Amino acid sequence: MDSRVSARSLATALGGWRTREPAYEALADGIRLLCLDNRLAPKTTLPAERELAGALSVSRSTVSSAYASLRTSGHVSSLRGSGTVTLALRRHEAAGIVTGAGAIDLQQASPPAWPGLAGIVAETAQDAAAIVARSGYDTLGSRRLRQAIAARYVERGIPTDADEVLVTTGAQSAIHLVASALLARGDRVLIETPTYPHAAEALRRAGGRLVGVPVTTGDGWDLDRAQQAFARTLPALAYLMPGFQNPTGRTMTPLEHETLAAAAERAGTVLVLDETTVDLDIDGRSAPPARVRSESSVVRIGSLGKTVWGGLRIGWVRAREDVIRRLAAERPAHDLGTPELEQEIAVRVLDRFDDVLAQRARLLGAGRDALVGALGERLPSWRVPTVDGGLSLWVELGAALSPAVVMDARTRGVLLSAGPRFAVDGGHERHLRLPFTAPVPDLVRAVDILADSWRRVRAGVPHTALEALDPVI
Repeated sequence: MDSRVSARSLATALGGWRTREPAYEALADGIRLLCLDNRLAPKTTLPAERELAGALSVSRSTVSSAYASLRTSGHVSSLRGSGTVTLALRRHEAAGIVTGAGAIDLQQASPPAWPGLAGIVAETAQDAAAIVARSGYDTLGSRRLRQAIAARYVERGIPTDADEVLVTTGAQSAIHLVASALLARGDRVLIETPTYPHAAEALRRAGGRLVGVPVTTGDGWDLDRAQQAFARTLPALAYLMPGFQNPTGRTMTPLEHETLAAAAERAGTVLVLDETTVDLDIDGRSAPPARVRSESSVVRIGSLGKTVWGGLRIGWVRAREDVIRRLAAERPAHDLGTPELEQEIAVRVLDRFDDVLAQRARLLGAGRDALVGALGERLPSWRVPTVDGGLSLWVELGAALSPAVVMDARTRGVLLSAGPRFAVDGGHERHLRLPFTAPVPDLVRAVDILADSWRRVRAGVPHTALEALDPVI
């Protein structure tokens, strides 16, 4: 179904777009980035030229020229009477973007498959006859797998029975299911900002009205703002990532964990904890958060996507039994169950999960250290946080030029997501998420390209914007 974006909403999404001259090309690049991030979906009608010009405080000719540039690069089409409409990304080959084998794709923070997975897949395939003899439809998931998942929670000090677990087709499926089952249209949802963008999209699609609470690499969760937001808005849900938060890499301290859980309990809020990255401890310094004072209002989401392989679509929800039954009743509207073969593979993987995590710590540690070292050498003015685990760095550039850097680097073969992609209500133009999941040589080469892009972008900043930039170090 076609959709429209208002001039006000587009202006908010564009944020600090005017980072170079001519202004119309800076505006066109800002809209291109929204298309590339899928914040503007294909077949979205853009505002009329006069309306957008008013919202951005620019001339109509600037918007007209920007739309013309977007038509030339294949990002939009314009028809008399229909307006200007965004196109599917496959038409963007005309934009001069380097893709294919030579590109370094750092848009997804996802490591390669655990090396032992191929052997487990082959081993599981030997039992194919027994597996395909089953019905193949089970909205709760394999009991053996649910027992294995429950055992992992018990090891963390969270008493869990198999009946308190529902297996899904990956974590994103779990988030969609929880949102659709537990949210009514118009309900408030407390969420971190920056945050995992696909979770924010799922919560909005279910009708949630998002209330952002800041989290930073240096100070963690803003507890004062969070407690005020819980008390003021009484959110139905609160979506949080307690371990190696995406994208900041922060892990909640015991005080943060307890304070947020207590505030949620007072507000009658269901606390949805996304723990998909919680096991990715590189340095052995961050134990996974244990149980909260009352698990009755807590829903935990996990998966094997970030630890084992993104292609192994196994996720789960851990909640009290009546919530699991509610999710199971809602599920047929989404899908009818998780593939049996993948569930059998997951059972065997969990038997060797300690081996998986040890290998992940070595792999991710090498990538993190190489990325931090290269950034320190080539881009010493960027503020690089210290992270003990997770998948990425939330780097501060010192100037609101993240979208421009991403667009420049993209033309040279490094694919990234700019800071605003992770914002709830705009902002974060000063930040880049840099995953350290790619091979070390690719990470070093990516930093070389980013250093060149940073110089090019800063050189093109209009003089009127220079005062807003931090001094070059």
